[in-house]
Amino acid sequence: MAAVQWHSRMRKYSAELQACRSESLAVEGNEYHPLKPIMVTESKSRRTARRGSTSSTASSSSSSSVATDPLSSLLDGTDPLSLFAASGDAPTLTHSASAGELGRKRRDRDEESVGVDFESWSSKRAEILARFTTTEKLSINLFMGSDKGKATSPSSAVSEKVRTRLEELDDLEEGSQRELLNLSQQDYVNRIEELNQSLKEAWSSDQKVKALKIVIQCSKLLSDTAVIQFYPSKFVLITDILDTFGRLVYDRIWTMCSDPHPPPEGFSPDDVNDTAKETCLNWFFKIASIRELIPRLYVEAAILKCNRFLSRSGIQETLPRLTAMIRGIGDPLVAVYARAYLCRVGMEVAPQLKDCLNKNFFDLLASFRQIHGDSVQSQLVLQRVEVPAYLTLYSPAIHWILQCVSYRAPEALLMEMMERCKKLGNNALLLNSVMWAFRAEFIATRATDFITMIKQCDEAGFPKHLLFGSLGRSLASADPPEAERLSILNDAWKVITKIRSPQDYINCAEIWVEFTCRHFTKREVNAVLADIIKHMTPDRAFEDAYPQLQSVIRKILTYFHDFSVLFSMERFLPFLDMFQKDSVRVEVCRSIMEVFIKHQQEPTRDPVILNALLHVCKTMHDSVNSLTLEDEKRSLALLINGFIRLVSFGRDFEQQLSFCVEARATFCNLEPVIIQLIHTVNQLAMETRRVMKGNHSRKTAAFVRACAAYSFITVPSLTSIFSRLNLYLLSGQVALANQCLSQADAFLKAAVSVLPEVPRSMLVEGKQRCTESLLLDFINNFMATLLVVPDHPEQGVLYLVRGLLNMVQDYTWEENSSAKVRVYVSALPLLAAMSQETYLYTIPKVDSNETLYGGDPKFMAEINKLCDTLIGQVLDHLKALGNGEGLRKQSSLAFSLFNALLAHGDLRNNKLNQLAVNLWNLSHKHGHCDTRTAVRTLEHIKHLAQQPELNHLGEIIPRLALQSRA
Repeated sequence: MAAVQWHSRMRKYSAELQACRSESLAVEGNEYHPLKPIMVTESKSRRTARRGSTSSTASSSSSSSVATDPLSSLLDGTDPLSLFAASGDAPTLTHSASAGELGRKRRDRDEESVGVDFESWSSKRAEILARFTTTEKLSINLFMGSDKGKATSPSSAVSEKVRTRLEELDDLEEGSQRELLNLSQQDYVNRIEELNQSLKEAWSSDQKVKALKIVIQCSKLLSDTAVIQFYPSKFVLITDILDTFGRLVYDRIWTMCSDPHPPPEGFSPDDVNDTAKETCLNWFFKIASIRELIPRLYVEAAILKCNRFLSRSGIQETLPRLTAMIRGIGDPLVAVYARAYLCRVGMEVAPQLKDCLNKNFFDLLASFRQIHGDSVQSQLVLQRVEVPAYLTLYSPAIHWILQCVSYRAPEALLMEMMERCKKLGNNALLLNSVMWAFRAEFIATRATDFITMIKQCDEAGFPKHLLFGSLGRSLASADPPEAERLSILNDAWKVITKIRSPQDYINCAEIWVEFTCRHFTKREVNAVLADIIKHMTPDRAFEDAYPQLQSVIRKILTYFHDFSVLFSMERFLPFLDMFQKDSVRVEVCRSIMEVFIKHQQEPTRDPVILNALLHVCKTMHDSVNSLTLEDEKRSLALLINGFIRLVSFGRDFEQQLSFCVEARATFCNLEPVIIQLIHTVNQLAMETRRVMKGNHSRKTAAFVRACAAYSFITVPSLTSIFSRLNLYLLSGQVALANQCLSQADAFLKAAVSVLPEVPRSMLVEGKQRCTESLLLDFINNFMATLLVVPDHPEQGVLYLVRGLLNMVQDYTWEENSSAKVRVYVSALPLLAAMSQETYLYTIPKVDSNETLYGGDPKFMAEINKLCDTLIGQVLDHLKALGNGEGLRKQSSLAFSLFNALLAHGDLRNNKLNQLAVNLWNLSHKHGHCDTRTAVRTLEHIKHLAQQPELNHLGEIIPRLALQSRA
């Protein structure tokens, strides 16, 4: 291709902008507009048509509607519910089903079901297993099945099958057994799980009697209290097996009822067939033949729900009988857990039978005197268990029983319970369970009465601090009378502060911190913190109480969002000093910063807050080392950046800059924080310009130069090459906006000098990524800035543009890449913009090259010469792409250069005109040009040719042919 002579097209930017603006059209009042409210007209005739009418008026019933909604038009103005109501199929209330009767039935259903507000047993299970452990050796009796338990073949006579099972029933408690001794707790748990699995396997293989034997043997284990500390956990494990057995039996009978159709959800015994009833009775007869009380009680309770198949009142009759049976259990600990299981099953199948639940609780109260009997005391001496430790074993069972009793119970029941506690001499164990079980609002209303009762309890049996802990939990959720709050806190803290054990102390104090924060000021909270420090500092007791101490911090942060108040507490920072384990200390600092960022509404300059939070942020920063994960670094940097953004000294810009200098030294290991600081300083420089309204005094100019110096010194410390490039460019733009030309020049030259360091690929999220697209984006942004940068008087014409293009020429691009010449194509619009008499954009009070050169012919000649060189480079590259896989790239690059010539070149020049036509044809030569794009471009050219100053484009339109793919 022949050499060209570039001439830039002269642009009238204001006229072009006006031509590009959309025309505004007036909208008549009755015309459709997308923002106009949609009106849907109800059509009664349409409803009639739905019933079978063929009236022709239905289709025109909504013709008066102003606008039609495309969604509502599908329904012809009628919603589906209205259609349903109009169809005559909607249910109507008859006289026999009045609103009052429906309300009563709804209340009955609510009483017969347990809502989501009832804490399920499964939520307590894991806590009990984790809390009640032992290092003692355990033993277990395993049932070793026999051939008798195997299912008979289908050809066996029915009488033989019945006789065999009767023999097995006689052998229920005399079968082969194996006792395993000296088991660890984990071994014991594994064996119980094996029994559970054996139960399921026996059931699935139709060995029902064997399954029953397993359940009986497991139930017997609940009478064994040889390792008494483990009994609550044993209860949980064994009742899991009982629950499995109960489900298997119920599901089997339900399946028998489902032939041929399953019974309704609220079925009655009348819906159950005879075969299912007979099978159900058979199970109850088998269980009745069990000789020992405890296994007979537990197994019958496990299948209590099956009474539904036999009688409407079966459950109601069985529950009182089982409750009475528990009175025959001599060990009070075994008895209380039996009651707990019965209450659990009762709540699942008949929660409305409150009388039975209450009876279990009252029987429990009557058995409390057994705890201090000789039998129990001898057992405790034998096992070396202290009375307080023994009493805690009752807590899960009593808590559960009281939870069942108190569920949706009226406040009068609490008053009755309190009276019964007083009659028992304010039994601490019972009082503790009452405070756990009943609604917090009920407890809070009578907090003073409970404190009086706690004071009268015997300290030896159940520590008072546990009682105050239970009371504190209720008061953390509900408010006592305002007049009583201070006396409640004083009475409680008098007991708490006397606790000698640091662990017991912090467990109780941590609960009452929330009550203190909820109702009192920083004075009381500070006193509480001082008391905690006093108790937890000796012998470094705080090292064993980090979870509780963290909870204290969280509760304080929940109620104190004003950090000026928070840090004015004298003991808050000393309290933080107790967190000396690195991971815990960082976690606490993180929680403080999260609350500050979330709740701090306005920027602050409070020195107390700034000094304290700088210390907190420094703690987070100093935890970073070579082993810290990138996600953790980003998380910490995000919090520190949030703090930096909330620091403002108003118009004291020098103080703000000093803060940034200090922060740079403090957070030097977190690169995102350094980047944020550079952004902050650049914003500070721009804010200075805004406040001064562009009128720079000598002092202001010095300050802006100081901001530029901060950025110029800090940017090289960044390891991310693109962060450096972007910040050099940003800082240069800020300096330019503040008329600091030498500083802007230094930033831009620094950016050009860094470009050769950009690697061809870099690690991004664990994968190697090509950097070419990132580099091209930066170069395009850089060139957009160069338009307003004046040439340095000592550096020559377009020295920054030439320096950039020289870098692009020398850079090692990817093999077979067209990135370099694409930069050359992108440079043509920049150079064309520099040729204009008036630039597209300028910076106030900064003389760009349009002013410096004023359209000087030598300057224009330099631009044209540089453009000719760039076009020549692009054309040479197009020739090199003339075969093989390069044809697609050739088409794309040729079309890009064509568009550049069309937009920015003066096509009245014959050589430039012919080059544009050649490029168009080259882009279409091999069928790789997008036809739709080409058609739209051609239409655009035709539109431009209608303008007087561009009518010469009409001459080349016939020469621009559209070619289809070969």
